[in-house]
Amino acid sequence: MAERLIYLPLGGAGEIGMNAYVYGYGQPGRERLILVDLGVSFGDMDSSPGIDLIMPDLTWLQKNRDRLDAIFITHGHEDHLGALGHLYGRLDVPIYARQFTGALVRLKLEDAGHSPSVVNITGPRPEVTQVGPFTVQFVPVSHSIPESSALIIDTPAGRVVHTGDFKLDGTPVVGDPFDPIAWHDIAAEGRGIKVLACDSTNIFSTHPGRSEAMLANPILEWVVAQKNMVVATTFASNIARLKTLSDAAIAANRKVCLLGRAMRKMVAVGLETGVLTDFPDTIGPEEAASLPRNQVMLLATGSQGERRAASAQLSRGRYLGLMLKEGDSFLFSSKTIPGNEKSVGRIMNSLSELGVEVFDADDGLYHVSGHANRPDIEALHELLKPQIVIPMHGEHLHLREHVMMARAKGIAAEIVTNGTMLDLTGDTPRVVDQVETGRLYLDGTVLIGAMDGVVRDRIRMALNGHALVSVIVDEDDNVLPDAWVELMGLPGRTRGGEDLGAHIEGELSEFLEGADARVVRDDAKMDEAIRKITRQVAMEEIGKKPEVTVIISRLMGE
Repeated sequence: MAERLIYLPLGGAGEIGMNAYVYGYGQPGRERLILVDLGVSFGDMDSSPGIDLIMPDLTWLQKNRDRLDAIFITHGHEDHLGALGHLYGRLDVPIYARQFTGALVRLKLEDAGHSPSVVNITGPRPEVTQVGPFTVQFVPVSHSIPESSALIIDTPAGRVVHTGDFKLDGTPVVGDPFDPIAWHDIAAEGRGIKVLACDSTNIFSTHPGRSEAMLANPILEWVVAQKNMVVATTFASNIARLKTLSDAAIAANRKVCLLGRAMRKMVAVGLETGVLTDFPDTIGPEEAASLPRNQVMLLATGSQGERRAASAQLSRGRYLGLMLKEGDSFLFSSKTIPGNEKSVGRIMNSLSELGVEVFDADDGLYHVSGHANRPDIEALHELLKPQIVIPMHGEHLHLREHVMMARAKGIAAEIVTNGTMLDLTGDTPRVVDQVETGRLYLDGTVLIGAMDGVVRDRIRMALNGHALVSVIVDEDDNVLPDAWVELMGLPGRTRGGEDLGAHIEGELSEFLEGADARVVRDDAKMDEAIRKITRQVAMEEIGKKPEVTVIISRLMGE
């Protein structure tokens, strides 16, 4: 049986976030495997209320764990490494990453009780890592976090380039610039590029991407123009942006205070690993509170509206002794991720109520994307001249647009969503299997499956309210006619002004007085009947069918 090269996304294909991509080579069903990235996405109140993190379901990979040789992490963003601490125990294989990313991975593992020794620090190309049939190189690319890398994955079937997240930025302020000459050399080696698995995030942005260095002057001018306290928020991982903001603060004779654990951690790891060499000295919140307001800049976490982050707490009044006042200025130096608009808007309105002037990135002056725009993706296609393009890191619309763009240039391309296995051995990609995929939810401290019913029930209760009904059956299987009803999340009164709980109790008592003995003896039949009556009465009186929990207490004879 002929050997084959396969690609299987378990997360990140058809969505933005939760990246997890499997590559394999060998005989069908016996391929040696590697996993590229293992990230998270975040819950929201509409689709996953109360959920902290969402991760890919690794059931297929766990079943084939004996074939998995390693995990490679492209960069340090949560959507690429955030699930490692929670899911590593299910895989238990070596992890490979560059120095800065590896330091973040080790912190994730240590926090989860795993040994950090499984992390192997790998240098950039020309250093190579040999794992099974794969020879892997990390190639520096620019992004919004230091030491981002594309992967060159050489296989007996040909060379794969997995871009990770990237942009064409020759002056990224912090981290590696994009080097077109190096990529030209990569494309010219051997038989060239067989497969390009490519970032699709900004495929609909038609203008060329902009460099991080372009923000220095606008941000400095903005800081200088502000008269009172200045606050800025951005992604904690965007160390280049933190440096741009901090340098502007120092140039404007302001001291810098970092607010938020994630931001302090990122700066500390950047300094420890050497990717950040000249970050300005910072002060603590206590000193910041004691200085004149026109001598301070606060850099705060929470650019996406996270309610426990520093930005949200400042908007609600006070954080670590610091308060915002009328005349202060607040800058969102980040793009709002789709789905977070309400949370961000809530903070902006709260700041406005405090008299704080709010500035955002909509005009393009104070933020540049970390992802390649359409002209940049086209330039990469032209530079690498791949035989096959596989769009990734995008919603279905992004993947489709990317495929159409590639095909228009005469390149074979295929839309691949989570769970679709491709055979990349031939001249064109071929779907060979559909793997069951799903999601895992971190609910507090417990991992639950998306199909376990917890979130479904939570949504139903949020939409419809809840009724708890208690009945008692004596030792002779006689049901007491009184039922007790407790309501949550429902109006207390009916349309006619009656007490809703009492009204339901009355209807249930009428049923219980005449209940058939066979029904009374059967808990399942009793549960079904009580549930049905409760929902019917509620629907008639308030137009809602609540979720109903029935408690049947049976007395035991002596």
